[in-house]
Amino acid sequence: METKGNYYITTAIAYTSGKPHIGNVADPIVADAIARFKRMQGYEVFFQTGTDEHGKKNEQKAKAQGLSPKEFVDGTSRVVKEQFDMMNLSYNHFIRTTDEYHVKEVQKIFKKFYDQGDIYKGSYEGLYCDECESFLAESQLVDGKCPDCGREPRKEQEEAYFFKMSNYTQRLIEHINTHPEFIQPVSRRNEMMNNFLLPGLQDLCVTRTSIKWGIPVDFDSDHVIYVWLDALTNYITGLGYHCDGESEPSFQKFWPAGLHVIGKDITRFHTIYWPIFLMALGLPLPKQVFGHPWFMMNGGKMSKSTGNVLYADDLVDIFDVDPVRYFVLRELPFETDGNITWEAVNERTNSDLANVLGNLVNRTVSMLNKYFDGFVEDCGVAESCDYELQKAAAACRDKVAAKMEQLRTADALNELFTLFKRCNKYIDETAPWLLAKEQFKYARLSTVLYNLVDSICIGASLLFPFMPDTAVSILRQLGAVPLPWEQLDRVKNYPQKGGKVTNVPEILFQRQELEDIYAQLEQKYAEQEKAAGPAEPDMESRSRRRQELQGIAKIGIEDFSAIDLRVAKVVDCQPVKRAKKLLQLTLDDGTTSLRTVASGIAQWYKPEELAGRHVIVVSNLRPAVLCGVESQGMILAASVTDAQGQTEEVKVIFADNIPVGSQVR
Repeated sequence: METKGNYYITTAIAYTSGKPHIGNVADPIVADAIARFKRMQGYEVFFQTGTDEHGKKNEQKAKAQGLSPKEFVDGTSRVVKEQFDMMNLSYNHFIRTTDEYHVKEVQKIFKKFYDQGDIYKGSYEGLYCDECESFLAESQLVDGKCPDCGREPRKEQEEAYFFKMSNYTQRLIEHINTHPEFIQPVSRRNEMMNNFLLPGLQDLCVTRTSIKWGIPVDFDSDHVIYVWLDALTNYITGLGYHCDGESEPSFQKFWPAGLHVIGKDITRFHTIYWPIFLMALGLPLPKQVFGHPWFMMNGGKMSKSTGNVLYADDLVDIFDVDPVRYFVLRELPFETDGNITWEAVNERTNSDLANVLGNLVNRTVSMLNKYFDGFVEDCGVAESCDYELQKAAAACRDKVAAKMEQLRTADALNELFTLFKRCNKYIDETAPWLLAKEQFKYARLSTVLYNLVDSICIGASLLFPFMPDTAVSILRQLGAVPLPWEQLDRVKNYPQKGGKVTNVPEILFQRQELEDIYAQLEQKYAEQEKAAGPAEPDMESRSRRRQELQGIAKIGIEDFSAIDLRVAKVVDCQPVKRAKKLLQLTLDDGTTSLRTVASGIAQWYKPEELAGRHVIVVSNLRPAVLCGVESQGMILAASVTDAQGQTEEVKVIFADNIPVGSQVR
């Protein structure tokens, strides 16, 4: 097949301050699915990811650990790469901003900007966000805090070099207006225009003197190049760009980028500063920048500092790689934030993967072995439902492609699983087990099973960009190979005579109960603590992990004054069928409606022991769904632990002598 063209796709490079959580790994998973899909369509793809390694945070963390900054980032970059590789990413190049070729080219780019008058020396006095490592104007703050991370910036003053944003602002506005596809989704484009570009850009500080861990300005050794100018240029240095001579063939072949996949919090840097830097270099702009939303957990942003995180390796240990890839691609919306919990991943794995897809493949392979010794043959005995299935299978390719063109991976997977559900419906319509009871209907039975295998082969081939190992496993069980793009919009690709499925079907996905998952995680964390040595047990971390497993929302000490504690009466209490540890309490807290709370106290209390009692409820927690129950608060209880920190007993704090609705202060 002739190539359809060249396609360059990148992720935002991961900052090496620590282990990335699953929200950080979403970038490369989304980019990988798009890259694989483009390759399947016939494009020659170059996919780049990597690590961003300079800056003040890394300098401080290295010092705290008694390491040099390079030693520190060598370790954390390795951790990032391990997390990425675990997710079966098909990247062509992993760049590090400490790579020598990158360092040298950034210095040349900085000098070029200076020589042509885009950079000048001055002094900075204003607001600086340590978390985002960015300078902010008063007008950019939201309630006095950084618009990206929500932290309060501090005042900073130092000598610095500045980039004249005003030299290119109008050109960028015109480009965005004439290329509506440039920033996706539309809400990000509107935000960039209305909040930053149209009010007028301030000149950008591009060096620091208070930081030493960075790329030095080669003609002014007191200054290191500001992390964003350093980091953003990775997209061209990684391809072999040379600003003072002829660039390498790979750059000439793949630039401009087809797509930058980034998190929404760094859209400003990629759609304002980066395009302006490219204009100053005389280079074409990337065709698209996709600022995808975040994964939230327990109603809040994932944060390693609060422990409100899930990690890719923990998820993979429980669910395996492809189910985690599937969840990210299926549940990360195009525009609004998504939500991730252990329960949500398990629910999606059980319902979509085990029930719909796994069951479909298993039933099909089992029936072929039972009725035809595994051999597949189209005997041509067709009925109307056959044509309906074939029509759905033939149309699936272009439907999936249309959604992927819009960068809507969730919608693309929805189209694909609509086909798999149609295959399951076809089994119900044709009832192969009834056809098998009559010898003269074996030709019809053979045709039905052939249609199933043929349709599943189309679906499995289209599934490959999203779940590579699963697609390969399905096709192997069916005795088939991935279908080329040109054949995916037509049926009867499978050998019409002589094909054979595997003798024994493999279980693609194991259904799991949430309680079993929690038990596995508790065991894993216990083993980690044991391996760490005889140090005193970290009770705070242990308690936080237990809360994370049970889905209990967390409130920091700084928010204590905002906690609404009320006395409530337990008007009903029932066990939760799907979780042995949970009780479902219906509470009257004196307001106009009853509230439901799920509490992990079933081991210590029977429902009848709580009915009619007065308890204290945290009434203003964000709701959290626990094993299918929306918990609208949390009751207060004391945890009694033994000498090793293990919970011996939980005692609910009762307030039977206090009127319902009373506030606890």
